[in-house]
Amino acid sequence: MCGGTGVWPVADQVVETDDVRLTGRPAGASEFLGRTRELKELRADIERAGLDTLAGRKAPRARVLLIAGRPGSGRTALAEELVRQVADRYPDGVLCARLTDPDGSPVPVGRTARDLLITLEEEAPAGAAEDDLTDALRTALADRRALLLLDDAADAEQVDALLPDTPDCLVVAVSDGPLTGICDVRPCTLGGLDAKSGVELLTRHTGSVRITVDPRAAEGLAEECQGQPAALMLAGGWLAARPKAAVSDLAKQLRAEDTEGTALTRVFRLAYAALPSTAARMLRLLSLAPAGLVDPQTASALVGCSVGTAHTTLDDLVALGFLHAVDCPLPQYEVPGCLHPQLKILAEHLERPAELQLARARMLERTVRLLQACRAITETDSPQARQKLLDMPRALRFPTPRAAADWLRLTRPALLASARLAVADGELDTLARRLMSQLVRAMAAHIGTQAAAPDLYDIHRMVLGVAERRDLPRERAAALLNLGDLDARTGRTADALARYRAALDAGREVNDPYATGRAMESVGGAHLELGDFDRAADWFGRALVERLARGERAGAARLYGRIAAAHTFAGRYGEALRNWRAAIAGHRKNGDVAAQARALSELARVQEYAGRPEESLRTCREAVEWARRAEDPRLQAALHLRVADTLEHLGDPASAGLHRGAAERILDDSNLQNEPDACEIRTASAED
Repeated sequence: MCGGTGVWPVADQVVETDDVRLTGRPAGASEFLGRTRELKELRADIERAGLDTLAGRKAPRARVLLIAGRPGSGRTALAEELVRQVADRYPDGVLCARLTDPDGSPVPVGRTARDLLITLEEEAPAGAAEDDLTDALRTALADRRALLLLDDAADAEQVDALLPDTPDCLVVAVSDGPLTGICDVRPCTLGGLDAKSGVELLTRHTGSVRITVDPRAAEGLAEECQGQPAALMLAGGWLAARPKAAVSDLAKQLRAEDTEGTALTRVFRLAYAALPSTAARMLRLLSLAPAGLVDPQTASALVGCSVGTAHTTLDDLVALGFLHAVDCPLPQYEVPGCLHPQLKILAEHLERPAELQLARARMLERTVRLLQACRAITETDSPQARQKLLDMPRALRFPTPRAAADWLRLTRPALLASARLAVADGELDTLARRLMSQLVRAMAAHIGTQAAAPDLYDIHRMVLGVAERRDLPRERAAALLNLGDLDARTGRTADALARYRAALDAGREVNDPYATGRAMESVGGAHLELGDFDRAADWFGRALVERLARGERAGAARLYGRIAAAHTFAGRYGEALRNWRAAIAGHRKNGDVAAQARALSELARVQEYAGRPEESLRTCREAVEWARRAEDPRLQAALHLRVADTLEHLGDPASAGLHRGAAERILDDSNLQNEPDACEIRTASAED
């Protein structure tokens, strides 16, 4: 099943039917029916010579196989069966991405490319442009032999942007129709299943007795369903729920139905009408589920029932053919894309707008509380955090941090979709802001800000959009600062500078001292990175004034060091020495031994630059002692090496050798000898 973006290993794949998962079969067993001719043609198409080969040229890109058909026709099932049959030819695995959201809107190509890069464990820089991400994806696939399954493609441009530039890869695309614009693609267009396969699909639900008793009625029912797998699954579910009903009874009811619409819509109307009212309401409200993915928690919040009741109802809907269970460790279900439009229409007709909005609000509130619990489980060192966790309802708690991290990883697509939908709604901005705040905190706690940076960038952009829409300068400043930091980390320093300046304006608008001080320091950092040392020192100085006025001694000490660094780069060693001494004094008053040791090491470096080797040697030795007190072996080793260099310059190679030996012993005693370039890393940071 291609319910998002992911990768399949070559072995142990679970292949599902089109839009409904059949249960009770061994993991990895094929549940596919029919389509023998289509499979044979598709496999032959892999081997056929392309236009480039016929012209005597090597194919520049991956071969594209297109499976075209209406939703519910079994197109995804056919694609997955083809992938299962040929996956062993592609040792680097199978990548899977869905290119259309449940509401019918195309998934941005950049988002898909980024998710595929993350799946491949390749770098996907936060905030990178779409072209950069697709280029990075093609580069990542250049040396791989992989298979891409691109499900529900909206147009040729989506597929073309993701095509690997190597004939060693294969792309299987699924779409409503032809992908005009991609050369050398012959679509495999699907109709209905053959009669035998259609009857067998019914048999899997109803059992063989009723089919054997009246085989002609079964064939007639399959014909009424026009061989559409999704329609046959619903028909089979209807019969399975009514053991005493004959197959002919359902066929007659379908013939008596209004002939308007497709076979799928007619079978859906009949099957939906037979649902209990509570199950019918849950089913139509599932059209609100983000990314078409739902779990018992989400379903219970949408309907307002217990989690246990929701779980039971979801399983019943799977058995009836309305949902399929997602193959993952968590109980998770997917709304079939072919049914989503029908469910959305029903929800809009049968639910008042206020009820739909209330259901959305309950769902978002439940998600916020789950994210709070997901983060709280990592903070159990604090008695207050432990008590807060215990005060949460049992249904919202996670047993271990590992369980919370797994939940966050597995529900990531739905969580990000929740944030996007909440922001797009426009009427639930308070909940949307809370959701995004908790999502950022949970990701930082379990994944880390660096690893989660691509997702965090998108979240902060959404926060900025809500802040601008609601005219919230303080939140606008925070979002701009966060985006600026992410831009700076990925080398877009000019963009970061623009965001920091905008954040400064927003902070000043509401007289927010934290935002203005933070923005000033960040503006200085951006100028430092751009090589404008005078402006950097000036902005650091402005930020220092703010810190001193508020009595923030630790921040002030750090800023003295940043001012000193700017003067050092500009060659103004006198100013640099003065500010490093102020930084050292500040760290000493604050009792920050580690920061004092590092500031002393930087002071020694500037003294050396200023042509004062004896002073530098004394300062270095003092820094070694403070680094020892701070229990920082890497800094100790780096300082010993600097002392050794200085002693050699002063003509004392014997003493220099002693200090080099001391550095080696420190690294050995600290078990750092196996870390590549451990000493060099610290030396570079101290001498850069």
